[in-house]
Amino acid sequence: MLRFTVTTLATLAAFVMSTPSHGAPNAVGFTETTIAASDGNRALVGAIWYPTSDTNPAVPVGENPVFFGQMVQPDAEIQDGRHPLVVMSHGFGGNWRNQGWLATELARAGYVVAAIDHPGTTSRDVTAEVGSALWLRPRDISHVITSLSDNPTWTPSIDPANITVIGHSLGGWTALELAGARMDMDRMDMECQAHPEFAACDGLAELEVGRTMPDREKLAANLKDERIRGAISLDLGLARGFTPESLATIDIPVLVIAAGAPNPKIPKDLESGYLIEHLPATLTRYHDLPGAAHFSFLPGCKPNAAILLEQDVPGDGIICLDGDDATDRSDLHQQTITLILDFLRSLKTAS
Repeated sequence: MLRFTVTTLATLAAFVMSTPSHGAPNAVGFTETTIAASDGNRALVGAIWYPTSDTNPAVPVGENPVFFGQMVQPDAEIQDGRHPLVVMSHGFGGNWRNQGWLATELARAGYVVAAIDHPGTTSRDVTAEVGSALWLRPRDISHVITSLSDNPTWTPSIDPANITVIGHSLGGWTALELAGARMDMDRMDMECQAHPEFAACDGLAELEVGRTMPDREKLAANLKDERIRGAISLDLGLARGFTPESLATIDIPVLVIAAGAPNPKIPKDLESGYLIEHLPATLTRYHDLPGAAHFSFLPGCKPNAAILLEQDVPGDGIICLDGDDATDRSDLHQQTITLILDFLRSLKTAS
């Protein structure tokens, strides 16, 4: 559950501004959004990417001194028809921009993609007071689905029978919770005693997760969203807190992608590998991405970005490091996009 340093992302943020198409790629429409709080849910800020046939000038989104942005058409008209919905969950200390590179390509392929900030575990907002309620993260994603499905602006354009969730790091944990995995904090406490080096254990301690019995009961609750047809995990952490029984009973397809580079804080064999050990084999795909590090699933870094990050917060240069010097992050992104599109299209075929 590695995180961005809050100071670094606060600095960077100031600079930021039903059938997929298999033919010519679409242009990408984009809008920022705020989803109001309702029925016990919290307000959420984020963005939506979607296919468009408009020919308006494109502008960069997510561009800053460290990261390359993506070219989109703000507030363009959405392409006619119903499109599959993908909802994204960021990692610990991240934000909705983190997988914008992936959202853009999925929208180009015909998907509507929504990503939001999770209060309490997002950049500029990492606090134990709010973030300790990890069970609210899956509920955030369910709230997004409900809000878009009930919104007259989006309802005609979304296929309610084709919804997928994608998460990176702690977002991967969130995605598996929505698929039906259930958390056991007693199990996780034992894992952290055995593996205190895990990034997930650092995050749990910082957020004071599971400090009371009522919190532990809420973490153990069933947070499955029956509307979701597929789940995708990108180098998740915190997997070992899931009960093997709950993983074994997940009844939707799951794609697990692990960073191939060795990482003692998020060891692929003990985190993503734990999922593969217990998920139903017939419903699960696993890919170990050679050359990828944990932060390879973030946007591409500009030249000298690592130096800028180190100057701001020592140690943050790792955000721009991949598995080895020969690895090109854009190549890793393309491999990831290809794997995910193949998985998403298989969900359509299976229906």
